[in-house]
Amino acid sequence: MTTDTSTDAEEPTLTVDELAARAGVTVRTVRFYGTRGLLPPPVIGPRRVGHYGGEHLARLALIEELQHQGMTLAAIERYMQQLPAGLSPHDLAIHRAVVASWAPDVVELVTREELRRRAGRALSDDDLERLAAMDVVRRDGDGYRVDLGLLRLGVGLLDVPLSLEAILASRKVLIEHSRAAAHELSQLFRGEVAQRDAQDVKSLSAHMEPLVVQALLTTFQRSLKEELREWTSEVGRTP
Repeated sequence: MTTDTSTDAEEPTLTVDELAARAGVTVRTVRFYGTRGLLPPPVIGPRRVGHYGGEHLARLALIEELQHQGMTLAAIERYMQQLPAGLSPHDLAIHRAVVASWAPDVVELVTREELRRRAGRALSDDDLERLAAMDVVRRDGDGYRVDLGLLRLGVGLLDVPLSLEAILASRKVLIEHSRAAAHELSQLFRGEVAQRDAQDVKSLSAHMEPLVVQALLTTFQRSLKEELREWTSEVGRTP
């Protein structure tokens, strides 16, 4: 991945207290991660006050996602050390999305307070209605059935400046095209393994799934960047 400094660069403006509050962790946790090399050092400003920015927030979000996947601190440190240098907040968000995509399909019945805790923020009645429309949560008696694999995505979409109709239409497009791609690839692979036994098929599937997911993500990301580049160029040419 390449870093697009024109879109991701920003001046670090958060104090350690503000960073901790935004990330939903304690100041002690922020400082601890800094000592372990999981976070870059802050930019020291006037009066020797450290300031943090988007990269720190994105790294904290990625660390949290890795923890949700059950990784130990040592494993997280190894993962973070293997990341390419100079990743932007956008690149780190893509890494987090990849990690989250491997979360198992889990639906749990939780209270509203537990749902708020897992979302990492307060949820208004309107927020809950939007999450329900996105099929992330569903009211069930006094609680909510929540798809934990979609919760973080749904909560993130609450802050996107798009109408609910546009988000739902986007969801439909993604589902339809991903299913079509999965079906066509499945048919292609079936032709390759038609004469093999069940064990060979399982072995091939285990090897192919992560590779196909990576290929789809990389291809889609590059295609989306190209579309956005053309869009912004058209906007720039508009009188």
